Amino acid sequence: MADELTIREVIEDSQLEEEFEDETIFERICALSEMFPPAVRIVGSSAANLTWSGTVNAFKFGKSAAWIASTSFMILFLPIVFEAEMAQMQQAQLQHQRQILLGPNAASGGMSGIPTGLGPPVMGGMQH
Repeated sequence: MADELTIREVIEDSQLEEEFEDETIFERICALSEMFPPAVRIVGSSAANLTWSGTVNAFKFGKSAAWIASTSFMILFLPIVFEAEMAQMQQAQLQHQRQILLGPNAASGGMSGIPTGLGPPVMGGMQH
């Protein structure tokens, strides 16, 4: 008999479960919000609004800062980089011309055909 009561209870429980409708998430949140006093809900809502507005303002500030930094770099530093690159290319072109005109040793700046140490003395280089 104890087994029959248990089976009946199970059948009744399953019938009761079928009668309940599923709640949506919105309905559950509304039901949970009624559980807290209004002061707690106001503080929670204010904290959420403050967090959201802080995030939006931080994004706007980051966007503006990135724009200012990138345009400042382009206006102030990019011309310097281009000039340095042009000077380096001119130096390489001059060195290439010297090599063509004077031979392979001329590009390094040394005297062609004279071994190191046998050239004329350098002023201020050696003191006696």
